[in-house]
Amino acid sequence: MKTEFTPAQLADPAIAEADKILRACVHCGFCTATCPTYVLLGDELDSPRGRIYLIKEMLEKDAPPTAEVVKHIDRCLSCLACMTTCPSGVNYMHLVDMARARIEAQYQRPLPDRALRAALAWLMPKPHLFRLGMVIGRWVRPLLQLVPTPRPKGGTPALLSRIKAMLALAPRQLPPPGPALGSVFPAIGPKRGRVALLHGCAQQVLAPRINGAAINLLTRHGIEVVLVAEEQCCGALIHHLGRDEETLRYARANITAWMKEADRGGLDAIVVTTSGCGTVIKDYGYLLRDDPAFAAPAAKISAMAKDISEYIGGLELQVAGTRGDLVIAYHAACSLQHGQKITQLPKELLSKSGFVVKDVPESHLCCGSAGTYNFLQPEIAGKLRDRKVANLASVKPDMIAAGNIGCMVQIASGTSVPVVHTIELLDWATGGPRPGVE
Repeated sequence: MKTEFTPAQLADPAIAEADKILRACVHCGFCTATCPTYVLLGDELDSPRGRIYLIKEMLEKDAPPTAEVVKHIDRCLSCLACMTTCPSGVNYMHLVDMARARIEAQYQRPLPDRALRAALAWLMPKPHLFRLGMVIGRWVRPLLQLVPTPRPKGGTPALLSRIKAMLALAPRQLPPPGPALGSVFPAIGPKRGRVALLHGCAQQVLAPRINGAAINLLTRHGIEVVLVAEEQCCGALIHHLGRDEETLRYARANITAWMKEADRGGLDAIVVTTSGCGTVIKDYGYLLRDDPAFAAPAAKISAMAKDISEYIGGLELQVAGTRGDLVIAYHAACSLQHGQKITQLPKELLSKSGFVVKDVPESHLCCGSAGTYNFLQPEIAGKLRDRKVANLASVKPDMIAAGNIGCMVQIASGTSVPVVHTIELLDWATGGPRPGVE
């Protein structure tokens, strides 16, 4: 793609990086076939190629984002299926992140939109506040269902429809909190390694059993697990809201905490059970590449970050018994298959552990969760969920497995089939409790 940035513009490292990404695009359009919003809406501007044109024009003109640009960038899920499909290696992830940051800095959203985004950025990274919000939401939900939902205007969902979508995903009963930060879980038997396990934000409120299963499996196989006391939110949720400075503050705090823990007791890896978080942590090195104080440690932390399936793939799992009669539909979270390029390993681990694993039609398409997307774009997210649930149902599973809490909650809202984390099944296969049973 030809670009027309001035020498003065290219002196800005961010614009120089955007120019490099834009020039890699050859207009082939392969990305349109795998883009969920284009598949649903059929609008070129709701495809990666169309959004690339919008971003290019916005950056070249150095103009504030227009409402039209914002609408189509907001509709992007950041599922990154386009990056898997692209034959030219266009780094769409970094380009759309740059566009979101510019929108956040230069575009004046309507007040209700700003308020909702600010509330999400404030609540969701803080488990105690998020838990409180879920408790309140459980009481408010029946009242809001009595209020008619207005139709969206100008492509932007109404605030009430967004709030209803958020509350619809709130569980009827929250589980007790999981282990606190600062906890250490010794290896059972001879110690083979030591890892930091990402505590998480929303997952700790909605499903602390996931990290519990990871801790049980890891310690059972000789791995000491630590929940680092000074750890904070990974920054993924607010990063996708365009709040770059807040994201970098979280990243620096986590890098400092994990490096300190590595120096104190040694760490083989930083293990992550939420693939959306893992994709961003693995990108810390890029995000802080121009920070003299953090560039090197950020790159080191990114290299240490491992999805739970990656780390377990290096262990010899001690499978107890067989479960060949249980059919598992494996949902490939976008952040895992497209963001981290981990595709076969989770399925191989499940198969080797005795489960019958079924591939799902259209497995490349997003379920509609995408961080806060199902709150901010509930109509599109709902259509994607229904499509995903229908594809999952087509293989007649006994359980659905996924590697990301957002996907799990989204899919569970549309099916009665138990939706569990891959690590829960692997924990069960190696001596833990059966998941999906309350």
